[in-house]
Amino acid sequence: MEETKTENSVIDERLSKVKNKIVVLSGKGGVGKSTFAVNFASSLVQEGFKVGLLDADIHGPSIPTMLGIRDEQAMASDGVISPVNVDGIRVMSIGFLLSGQDDPVIWRGPMKMNIIKQFLQDVDWGELDYLIVDCPPGTGDEPLSVFQLIGDVTGAVIVTTPQEVAASDVRKSVNFCLRLDLDVLGIVENMSGFACPHCGKVTDIFKKGGGKVMADKFHVPYLGSIPIDPSIGISGDEGTPFVTRFAGSPSHQSFGEIVKILNKSDKIKK
Repeated sequence: MEETKTENSVIDERLSKVKNKIVVLSGKGGVGKSTFAVNFASSLVQEGFKVGLLDADIHGPSIPTMLGIRDEQAMASDGVISPVNVDGIRVMSIGFLLSGQDDPVIWRGPMKMNIIKQFLQDVDWGELDYLIVDCPPGTGDEPLSVFQLIGDVTGAVIVTTPQEVAASDVRKSVNFCLRLDLDVLGIVENMSGFACPHCGKVTDIFKKGGGKVMADKFHVPYLGSIPIDPSIGISGDEGTPFVTRFAGSPSHQSFGEIVKILNKSDKIKK
């Protein structure tokens, strides 16, 4: 028990200069959670905030690819790991520690918790307004480890898509937070309509509104919707945040509105 207290105190000290720790969750894979996390972090930087981004997806670390830093290596000195800096974002991912980007991580729960613990207690995050933690889909080892280790998580942003097949799984993430007595800062509906790359008009090609319905049901904030935009996928593959490359587009404006709404929350430390 004493060892656990010591470890937690080290993490508390390391993160003492981080004002807000926000975890991005989704109960369903394929909803664009990591894409949201990257562009959310970049949008915060555009607003002048100091931002860190922790990729807690141990088996499928996609953040380095989306930010164009797949070939970067995390540097360590005297037991302290320096995050990779890109476009004003301090980034840490297990992708920086693998010998090859296609190497699988075949680990059980305890080993995954240990690496997340190392990312929190050994990485020099410095002074941050926001530390964004991108968790893998579901309510398993990784998000549970993040919440247990950080302790004072500001809250969670939950990403869904409009379809019921996604929303039914994402509702589990909301209940996950409620059972752990964690604040849900809001729900984002991704892939809500299709933004034409030529005229910018948004057309509803699927049903929409599932995110708003879910937010109302659980009495949590609804942060907004983000339309499907082909440029978002292109940007991710090329390693450039969409909101940096395609400023002024409907999807870029959606990210900006989400940042504004979130920053008005009384849960956010200014």
